[in-house]
Parts: sequence; structure tokens; C-alpha cells
Amino acid sequence: MRIVVTGAGGMLGQALVPILEADHQVTGLTRKDGDLCDEAVVAGVLKRHQPDLVIHLAAFTQVDACEIEPEKAKAWNEIATLNVARAAKQLGAAVLYTSTDYVFDGGHDRPYREDDPTNPLNVYGRSKLMGEKHLREILDRCLIVRTSWLFGPYGRNFVSTIRRLAGEKEELRIVSDQRGSPTYTRHLAQKLAELVAAGEYGVFHVTGTGNCTWFEFAQKIVEFCGIEGVRLIPVSSSEYVCAAKRPAYSVLDNQRLNGLGTGLLPHWETGLKDYLEELQHGEEWSGKTTGTRSAYASNV
Repeated sequence: MRIVVTGAGGMLGQALVPILEADHQVTGLTRKDGDLCDEAVVAGVLKRHQPDLVIHLAAFTQVDACEIEPEKAKAWNEIATLNVARAAKQLGAAVLYTSTDYVFDGGHDRPYREDDPTNPLNVYGRSKLMGEKHLREILDRCLIVRTSWLFGPYGRNFVSTIRRLAGEKEELRIVSDQRGSPTYTRHLAQKLAELVAAGEYGVFHVTGTGNCTWFEFAQKIVEFCGIEGVRLIPVSSSEYVCAAKRPAYSVLDNQRLNGLGTGLLPHWETGLKDYLEELQHGEEWSGKTTGTRSAYASNV
């Protein structure tokens, strides 16, 4: 299969492309290959490569920055996706699109299913949801994968932030009233490749198994890294001032994925251990200084 991957230079893209290359003819696109917000550019690039499938990973994923720059969020997450959908339609190509748990408002007390009503609380969630809607309206063959709390190599993430700050500060204030499912990019990438091979379409929730709060996530990072001398302080969302409102509960139910019989992603703690083991090959723990610093996370 001929596959074009947008956002190939991003955290998920760099994990996914090598897996796909084992079985497919893959072209990875990064920002230098063209502006996805320009419809003519997108049409021209895809026409040149004639893909059977476009995996659209490129997005503006900095949640607070989206709130501050809503037009940029609209352009990158909505308009670019609309352009990809239109160009794919012209070529008869299918599209796989990664979306987010932030399309939900967090009002449930149970994991969100694929068919639950959406109601995003922030610009990021709304712009990604609009991308979903464009794809469903334009294409008969689209696969929308909602995921959450990504971490892994090749990009900034909550794990790398906590590790860095824990080496610099004595106290870290971590939000403790938001719950979701951390997801290791290498585990997600493998499952995306399996969904591609299976020819699945529709909406799937694909996240690490299990769930936690940001505070609980940080506790495990510190524990698994063997970090000593740092104190983690749980704080409420109201105590942590940021531009974008986050859902209090955005755990996703992977029921459709489970129904395929191909298996779910490993538990998020397994993903964390795998990621930290990977990091050990490239860097060493650098010691501590003193001070106090807050730590949060951007959603991806």
C-alpha cells in the first residue's frame, strides 16, 4: 500500500513511520514539504504521491497555546484536515486521523465510548472535533483514532518534563483532579499499523490500559526513575492557572478495539517502564538543585 504520513517528524510520526515501512511504501511529510493549510499545496503534494491511505498526524497540539491562538488552532487542526479530506476524496484515498480525549467535557463518571456525545471545553478539543466532522462528511473511508496523554521519544511530554524538573527542584506542584489514560507512542504506533492492516474504518478509542491523575502519573515517574529528594504536592485545577480548561475525567473506553479481538494496548505503567528503559540508553540522571516549580502537561 502507498501511504503518506503528515506530521512524520512529530512524536507519534517518528514512532509510526518505521513500523509502516516494513510492509508499505511510505512517504513522510513534515512542515518543510508544504503548508497543509493551503488547499492547492495539499492537493498537489498528494497527487504527486498518489497514496492509497493518508495518515494525518500533523496538528497544533499545545492545548494552552491553542486557547491563546485560536485562529492558528483552526488553521492547523480544522482547515488542514479539511484540505487533506478533499484531496484524498479526489484521489480515492482513505484517511486515518488522530484525535483526542479532549473532545469530551469530562462530565461522565465512566470511560467515554466512541458513540458518546462530544462537548469539548477548549479550543484544542473543538478544533480537533471539527477535523473529525470534516472527514466524516467528505469521506466514506476514514478511520478516526482518539487517544490521550501521549508520551514517548522524539518530543516534549509530561514524563520528560517531570524528570527534568525533579532534577532541578525540591518541590513540584501537580494537578490531582484530572484523570485520563497515559499512552506510550510506540504502543500506539504498533496498534495504528495493525488497524491499517485490518482495513478498519470509523471511530476507535485507543489508549494505554488503566487510568490515573496527573499527580499519580508523576508519582510513578519519580518511583520508576528512583528519584529521591523531590516532594510532589497535589493541587486542584483551580489552583493551577492555565489558559485552557481541561476535562476532569477523560478516560476513553476502548470497546471497539477490544471487539476486534486483536488485543488492547499494554497498561500505561508498562508503557512508562518501556519508555524509561529506552531513555536509559541515551541519557543519565543528572542530580538535583534546590527550589520550587509547578509541573503540568500539554495534551497530544
